[in-house]
Amino acid sequence: MWFNPLILCANVRSMSESEIHHALLRIADALERLAPPAPSDNDLGASDAFVWHADGGWLQPVVNINRIELALLKGIDHQADQLMENTQRFAEGLPANNALLWGARGTGKSSLVKAAHGEVNRITPGALMLVEIHREDLPSLPRLLQVLRAGGRQSLVFCDDLSFDGDDVSYKSLKAVLEGGIEGRPENVLFYATSNRRHLMPRDMIENERSTAINPAEAVEEKVSLSDRFGLWLGFHVCNQDTYFAIVEGYAERIGLDIPTEQLHAEAKEWTMTRGSRSGRVAWQFIQDLAGRMGHKVNL
Repeated sequence: MWFNPLILCANVRSMSESEIHHALLRIADALERLAPPAPSDNDLGASDAFVWHADGGWLQPVVNINRIELALLKGIDHQADQLMENTQRFAEGLPANNALLWGARGTGKSSLVKAAHGEVNRITPGALMLVEIHREDLPSLPRLLQVLRAGGRQSLVFCDDLSFDGDDVSYKSLKAVLEGGIEGRPENVLFYATSNRRHLMPRDMIENERSTAINPAEAVEEKVSLSDRFGLWLGFHVCNQDTYFAIVEGYAERIGLDIPTEQLHAEAKEWTMTRGSRSGRVAWQFIQDLAGRMGHKVNL
């Protein structure tokens, strides 16, 4: 909208003092609505888990954490032992590595991170804080680290389903935060991420770099070097039928479903045929369906 300053000045001259005061209040109110939210005071003692909101720099406390106990995660014993050892060391203030959990969908990557956090805090209540940051909020990661550094608590920053596509350059800021930046990562912060891609970049993107770059080797190195910032790599693969049955049995026993093992296996196998895959996620979806049909509430 275009304003004539002469007309505007003339209108102001014709206004009374109370009218001018009222107009200024309306302008101030409009500007306040347009302004970004003010940073919130974060109480890091309010919970052991938070979700980071980049707008306003707010850490939202999570009262009931959506997680599965470590004992119910079957077929990933080696990965669980390694991640638990790394997490426990960090909780005790000892050196530990950033961790990348990569592999097939539904194989327990995110569940293991949350379970490890829960197990450490079961052993030592309040020893470790879990902070989830969404992939689209990664550019605000340096600001989050400032909040956590000032808070002083041992903190796991967790990003689920981390990956980068096309011309996305936010991976560069993540590289600098993990290692290589002038300020460095705070000693009380560790970064855990899950991804379906080992190098966090799609294969076709890496191959395109090889075919179009002036120096293909250097171009590919730039793209995949982010994963090198994670000192601990844990691979997850599709489970076999025996492991799948063990997961189903563990859930059924914990929930208290009264069903013969042979029938449980038969129905679980039929469920995988409709889904076309076997994984911990598929097992959990089957148990939810079975519990619902049996009129049994699910409470882990």
